[in-house]
Amino acid sequence: MKITQLSVFLENRAGTLAELTTFLGDSGINIRALSIAESRDFGVLRMIVPDPAAAADLLRSRGYRFQEVEVLAVKVADRPGGLALALAALAAEGLNVDYLYTFLDKLKNSAVIIFRADNPDFAESVLTGQGFELLGPEDFRRV
Repeated sequence: MKITQLSVFLENRAGTLAELTTFLGDSGINIRALSIAESRDFGVLRMIVPDPAAAADLLRSRGYRFQEVEVLAVKVADRPGGLALALAALAAEGLNVDYLYTFLDKLKNSAVIIFRADNPDFAESVLTGQGFELLGPEDFRRV
């Protein structure tokens, strides 16, 4: 089951991230997971929010450049090697992970890997076939 990630392009200067997160917070958007990749001139903030459509409308209204990207969120055991098991299942089928980031599910004592794969439909099939639980949009609304 895929979820929508918002990838926001930010100028690499002091205060830009604070401005964006303050704006989203003041607008009632709770960032459930995030990752930042940077280069010299700009950064990319990848985030998962409970209502990506509402967040996209807000970003658009302020002129932020962003993309909506389909990613997968898979629950893994919060213990040494939990991540490795999921990655090994993907690697065994020749799937490449473009990037990933994690967060801890406070309610269920597990870790969640959010990742983009080169073939998301096949990755979903592989992981569910190996018994991993994939999270959907509704899971991020109730966390």
